Amino acid sequence: MNQIINGTLDWIKDPETWQSFGGSALRIVAIFLIGRFVIWIVHKSVDRFVINRASKQSPSHARRMTTVGKLMKNVISYIFYFIVIMILLSEVGIDLGPLLAGAGVAGIAIGFGAQSLVKDILTGFFIILEDQFAVGDVIQTGQFKGTVEVIGLRTTKIQSWTGEIHIIPNGMINEVTNFSINNTLAVVDVLIAYEADVDKAMTIIRETVKQLKHEHLVKEPEVLGVQLVAALAVTIRVIAECNPNMHTFVARYLNKEVKDALDQHGIEIPYPKMVTYQRSYEEV
Repeated sequence: MNQIINGTLDWIKDPETWQSFGGSALRIVAIFLIGRFVIWIVHKSVDRFVINRASKQSPSHARRMTTVGKLMKNVISYIFYFIVIMILLSEVGIDLGPLLAGAGVAGIAIGFGAQSLVKDILTGFFIILEDQFAVGDVIQTGQFKGTVEVIGLRTTKIQSWTGEIHIIPNGMINEVTNFSINNTLAVVDVLIAYEADVDKAMTIIRETVKQLKHEHLVKEPEVLGVQLVAALAVTIRVIAECNPNMHTFVARYLNKEVKDALDQHGIEIPYPKMVTYQRSYEEV
C-alpha cells in the first residue's frame, strides 16, 4: 500500500508529468478552437456563395438556394464536430481503431432500429431537391399552417401566424400545400338586399374597384356578377388576383371599400326583418 502511495506521489511530483499534461491540455484547446474557427469560416463562405448566387437568380431559385445553404451548414457542422471529437479522443490516448469498428457495428444495429430517422433524413433531402417548399414559404401540412423557419436534416420548423413554432419530422410530411409560389385569388361576396337595385349596385362596385390601389393587387378586380339568389339576399361576387398568400389582406381591403361605396349611394345590405300582420275580426 505504501508503495502505491509513494509511486503516486512521485508521479505527481514529476515535472515531466505536468509538462505532458499541460501540453495535452493546450493541444486539446487548440484543436477545439481551430475546429470552431474552421466551421465559422465555412459558414461564412457558404453564406457568401449563396448570397452571390441568389442575387443573380429568379425568386424561386433564390428561395431554393437559401434553403440548400442552411442545410449545407448543418451537414458541414455535423461532419466537423465529428472529426474534432475523434481528434480529441485520440489526443487523450484512446485507440480509435476498435472504437470506429464498434461504431460501425453499432451503426448497423441502430440503422435497423432507426428506420424512422432514416426516413426523416431522406424525405428532407427530397423536399429540397424537388423544391417542394423553402425557408420563408407559407405552407400547410396536416393541421399545421405557417411560415417555414428551418428545414433541417430531420425536422422542419413552421411558425404559425399566432407565433407558435411547430416542429414536424420530415417523414411525417406526406401532403403539403404551398401558398407562396403562385398568385392567389381574393374572393369577395357582396350581399345586396332584394329591395335594392342590383344593376345599380353592380355598376357602383365596378366603378369602385377600378379606382382601388393596393400594393398586393396584381390585376384590376373583376365583378363576375350575380353569384347566388338566396332567400334573404342577392350575392354579387368580386375577384381580385394578388400576390402569393396576400388574398386575405386584399379581401379585407375590398370589403371595406365596397361597403363604403354602397353606403354612399344608399344601397342597403340585407339584415333580418320582421313583418307583423294583425288579423282583424271582420276577416274571421
